[in-house]
Amino acid sequence: MNPASRPLSFWIPVAAASLLLAVSTGSRSAMGLFLGPINTATSLGTATVSLAIAASLLAFGAAQPAWGIWEKRVGAARVIVLGAIGSGIGLALLAVASGSAALTTAMLLGGATGAALGAPLLMGVVAQRVPVERHGLAMGVISAGSSAGQLTYSLIGAALIAAFGWQAALLVFAATLLAVAPLSRVFRAHPAAGPDTGPNAARATSAAGALRDPSYWYVTAGFFVCGFHVSFLTTHMPGVIEMCGLPPTFSGLWLAVVGACNIVGSLGAGWLMQRLPMKLVLGAVYALRALGVAAFVAVPPSQALLLGFALWMGLTYMATLPLTTGLLTRLYGAPNLAVLFGVTMAMHQVGSFLGAWLGGVEFQLTGDYRWIWFADILLASAAALVHLPIRDGQAPRRTSEGIVPRPAPAQ
Repeated sequence: MNPASRPLSFWIPVAAASLLLAVSTGSRSAMGLFLGPINTATSLGTATVSLAIAASLLAFGAAQPAWGIWEKRVGAARVIVLGAIGSGIGLALLAVASGSAALTTAMLLGGATGAALGAPLLMGVVAQRVPVERHGLAMGVISAGSSAGQLTYSLIGAALIAAFGWQAALLVFAATLLAVAPLSRVFRAHPAAGPDTGPNAARATSAAGALRDPSYWYVTAGFFVCGFHVSFLTTHMPGVIEMCGLPPTFSGLWLAVVGACNIVGSLGAGWLMQRLPMKLVLGAVYALRALGVAAFVAVPPSQALLLGFALWMGLTYMATLPLTTGLLTRLYGAPNLAVLFGVTMAMHQVGSFLGAWLGGVEFQLTGDYRWIWFADILLASAAALVHLPIRDGQAPRRTSEGIVPRPAPAQ
């Protein structure tokens, strides 16, 4: 029996990656809660603080391919432990930063080192350690861990800021990153899932080949839009909620509702990706985002609307993660996932940078977010369409041994 097929061997790396991603994503996604307090304490201006947050998102994306390449050379355990320690130090420095340069430096350090705990690397190393037929379940569970992190850190962050101040909250976040560093030991062993046997294994010999494939860039373009959308919401929804006259604690509740619904959306995406064409499910997710934002903009704001918007966005928010990784794995093989998804995540973070920064710029200039909302609707609609030309093969089929993908058509 293949070691990776035993239940315990399957769940240990999945659980470790899920917890690591929960802490990494949770501490990063809650940064919107700190925008106002940091601005108040430093008087740097919303645009300046938003730019620092956006710079960290850009650094997070830019470092992804480098961490993926280095993981192949030194192993996942060393990369993960360095990422946990570095991102924890970055948050601790952010708590004592006073000027623009110090703020940006701390954000850049946290973003660049936090990339070692990002979804591309963690999902990539897990994909090589679990059987191909269980990739959908594994990616869905890991993505759900990311969602659970957002839920937990949003509630805890809002409570800590209210009770002890934003600096104490950042130090607690930093401590949790250092606490999960020992989980890197789970990934000291070499991958045990065996060679890639996916439908496109013959094409999975070179990441460079994927970079010449239009389908790869269609997937990446969609994930760019995902970054714009997600980072605008996590960074600026607390400000939108404040404009509606609601207290800061409601911002924590809003982010927590999104996180809770993320768990359902992530697990649902992991289930659907083994039963339906992934490109069509991805396109539907982006279309649902566009509809949700359009409805939110069109209806007068209220607590009920905001919570409904959180529920709608939450179900689609992180659903793109297992679907995107699953599609890339199907097309190019598990061994290339960390590097290829690293490049895709880098583009995601370019979108994140623009969403976080331009939201702050528009608010400082106009006191509103109207044009960013409209841009988000257009981009999400374009992302829904761009997945249609992707050549990902036919829908999965069911056999007596379970659900397996059909071979991709000849290129």
